[in-house]
Amino acid sequence: MIRFNIAPYVGKELEYVKQAVESMHICGDGEFTKKCNEWLEKKTGTSKALLTTSCTHALEMAALLCDIKEGDEVIMPSYTFVSTADAFVLRGAIPVFIDVNPKTMNIDETLIEDAITPKTKAIAVVHYAGISPDMDVIMDIAKRHNLMVIEDAAQGIMSTYKGKALGTFGDYGCLSFHETKNYSMGEGGALLIKDPEKVVDAEIFREKGTNRSQYYRGQVDKYRWMNYGSSYLPSELNAAYLYAQLEVADMINDKRLAVWDKYYKELSELRDKGYIELPYVPEYAQHNGHMFYIKTKDLEERTKIIKFLGENDILAVFHYVPLHTAPAGEKFGRFHGEDRYTTSESDRLVRLPLFYSITDEQTDYIIDKVKEFYKR
Repeated sequence: MIRFNIAPYVGKELEYVKQAVESMHICGDGEFTKKCNEWLEKKTGTSKALLTTSCTHALEMAALLCDIKEGDEVIMPSYTFVSTADAFVLRGAIPVFIDVNPKTMNIDETLIEDAITPKTKAIAVVHYAGISPDMDVIMDIAKRHNLMVIEDAAQGIMSTYKGKALGTFGDYGCLSFHETKNYSMGEGGALLIKDPEKVVDAEIFREKGTNRSQYYRGQVDKYRWMNYGSSYLPSELNAAYLYAQLEVADMINDKRLAVWDKYYKELSELRDKGYIELPYVPEYAQHNGHMFYIKTKDLEERTKIIKFLGENDILAVFHYVPLHTAPAGEKFGRFHGEDRYTTSESDRLVRLPLFYSITDEQTDYIIDKVKEFYKR
């Protein structure tokens, strides 16, 4: 069976984990955590990066830093993972879902302004498949309406919009290092902070509401409970595992892009014949090969091709069930405007296996089986 995903492994992970163990500091914010933070700052150009236990927790920290309160509204796409909404629902806010752009499966920028009310506090942007919506338009809307912007860039590391790293446009950017992502620490994430004056607050939230980070830098004589917070600091063992991959991030990125390009090139004949649609990459975007998907004619055809591939030892999967159609989405949020594309497009989308260690033989076999399905 060709699995849908295998977490990246480059060879130095266990060596670095061993080093972390031998350092006698494994609880977090040790040398490997600092190296990961510094790498992210240098690579993205953000003012400050803080490794977190997950992208979910990075989003929760962003909600805290934006001072999201009960009754506030946060505009976001419905086609996203639950964490995008959960982070704000936990603060008592209302997710206001709007339709996607069917080309990119991202939030439709042209529909945001109509969804703004006096209660709107922020816009949560999701960079689906490592490709962003038009950030110039979104940031202009946010500026004119005095709104915060949080980027859910879980899939966006190494991707750019007009040459600038995703996660660095809004007030906060949230990355994921889950095992399904391009770089992995098992469970993990990072928070990118634009405003240097927000760093201390972020460190306090991340350290259970204490000023422990300042204490260890010698900036205060003792650490105390300063505010509410939680345990958002990952283990040093996880950071060590991740850093091995960040050291060779370009190599991993190049391999994923090569697989993505091969899928695109070889399956273009099916697109040209009108059988499927392929991912759309706007001119402004440089993506990271995070995922490759095709769009079938409809839900029935998608079900059939997933079954066919499974019978041929290929695990292909669909993606999100739109949040506004889920029980929690109906309970906590609302959909603004018409659902023209979110549900119908999500019903057509199939993700093909794409991971760092996938072989040429496996990729060729997957392509052949997709073609065989449509020949039938």
